[in-house]
Amino acid sequence: MYKISFVAAVIIANLIYNTYVFAQSIPLPNAFAHNDYWHKRPLYDALDNGYTNIEADVFLRGKNLIVAHLNPYFKQHRQLEKLYLQPLLQAVVNSGRVYPDYNEPITLLIDIKTEANVTYKALKPLLEKYKNILTSYDNGIITERAVTVVLSGHKPYDMLKSEYSRLAFIDKDLRKGVRDTIGASIYAMASCKYSKLIKWNGYGALPASQKARLINYVNAAHSRGERVRLWASPENKTVWNELLKCGVDLINTNQLVALKKFLISKIRTTKEDLTSLPQHQYLVINR
Repeated sequence: MYKISFVAAVIIANLIYNTYVFAQSIPLPNAFAHNDYWHKRPLYDALDNGYTNIEADVFLRGKNLIVAHLNPYFKQHRQLEKLYLQPLLQAVVNSGRVYPDYNEPITLLIDIKTEANVTYKALKPLLEKYKNILTSYDNGIITERAVTVVLSGHKPYDMLKSEYSRLAFIDKDLRKGVRDTIGASIYAMASCKYSKLIKWNGYGALPASQKARLINYVNAAHSRGERVRLWASPENKTVWNELLKCGVDLINTNQLVALKKFLISKIRTTKEDLTSLPQHQYLVINR
């Protein structure tokens, strides 16, 4: 009879548990886990709640990519590979996807906090190790896989634009969203800070001028095939609902359970199978 160590048994049990939990989760295309690494169980808490868009802030320290919001002097163990890429690879064993019955890629947004080009050079070989699960661009052809990596923060625009083959895309500044000849191949989403477009905190009605401005930006991004996210938005249902009505695709939150409950309630009030729609139309309902 073969014997396994206690540690190995715990790892196996944890993998089986997580596989079961993800299989039971309702994938939420509009749910974006902001600063996901702040949660007790980075990545796992988000996936347990059905999140399909997850953010990790990254610093380059030596040769290591460290996940942290501020300078990670004492967090060298919190590496991007260990916290996110390795667990995502394990999760994909389910069925080639993180969620077995969800055919869209999960987005891993990497917010680069250190110099763009140097950090990207360190990131590239790491992504290459996981190329079998990552969406790729190769000579004009985009092949979707289980996870799409999007770069934000300090963005290596010129490096990505010059590459004929890569495993990463860019989060465009929503307010500077102009169409260019290679836009569809490099930009996966368009984001900006909520307060740069809207001053409304959810009390009273959203001013018509602010609503019209937001819708114009959203429509322009959608015409380019980009999903829209407003970060640092007020954490309340009234704002979330208005953002969805205006066509915003990704609701940014630190409150995983609250947003999950809100989005599930929205799903249950519509007759459409939201996961069958094009990505930028998932929850644009009740207009």
